[in-house]
Amino acid sequence: MSIDSEKVPDEAKQAIAKEIFDTSHLTGVFTLRSGQVSNEYFDKYLFESKPDLLAKIATIMKEGIPQGTGVLAGLELGGIPIVTVISAQAGIAAAFIRKKAKEYGTCKLAEGADVAGKYVCIVEDVVTTGGAIIDGVRELRALGAKVDTVICAIQRNEAASAILAEHGLTLVPAFTMDYILETVGGGLPHTAVE
Repeated sequence: MSIDSEKVPDEAKQAIAKEIFDTSHLTGVFTLRSGQVSNEYFDKYLFESKPDLLAKIATIMKEGIPQGTGVLAGLELGGIPIVTVISAQAGIAAAFIRKKAKEYGTCKLAEGADVAGKYVCIVEDVVTTGGAIIDGVRELRALGAKVDTVICAIQRNEAASAILAEHGLTLVPAFTMDYILETVGGGLPHTAVE
């Protein structure tokens, strides 16, 4: 499933894809999490830290929010800036989901809007396998949230949709990494995207 192209014209989407690539594609020598060395790297935090670009991405992503969503839940760390912008654009309350509950103060896993008994849509930046999403959703469901949809800026790995579906989740990407690379004419091996 992806964002309906009738709601976001192809020319606009292609321009945003190119801007994401131009902003986040780096060249040099980079050691990846796997230990491999790459001459190219895609730094997702660069597009997330650029307000005008983040607003454009959020505008596309909000088209994937299901009807009846009561809370948008951004996953730490990359989902937090995106959920904040989408929440403001869509007028839907936001929750900020920690990787683990803090051990002081309120000791909450989900900060911000209350998720108990609400339809919650997960917001993430880049999805590769969905592992962090699955962990977050498990915790949210334990808190009483009803979660079945994940919207993301970029789906890096096609297999993520099937992995998340095994957990009752539908992934709705604004972009896939393949789409971004096709738009700019190649470049960047997938292993250089973290």
